[in-house]
Amino acid sequence: MSEARKREARQKFLLGGLVVRAGLAEADRAFLFGALIEASGFVAGSDHHERLKAIGLEAFRQRPMEDLQVPDQVDGGRP
Repeated sequence: MSEARKREARQKFLLGGLVVRAGLAEADRAFLFGALIEASGFVAGSDHHERLKAIGLEAFRQRPMEDLQVPDQVDGGRP
């Protein structure tokens, strides 16, 4: 497997882990996809974006994932 494919597979694995941690593993896939599409429309720095980011940062601080560092305030944990 190429390095690019390994990185892509790891990214998908980590994103799936976030879905599970958010309690959405059993959620309807169409609902989940719709929520992500709507969230993708939030402009970085907007009130909606900052509110959701703050919720995520607090959740990471309370229970960090074993293989991820707690995201910092600047990039929100982007790879």
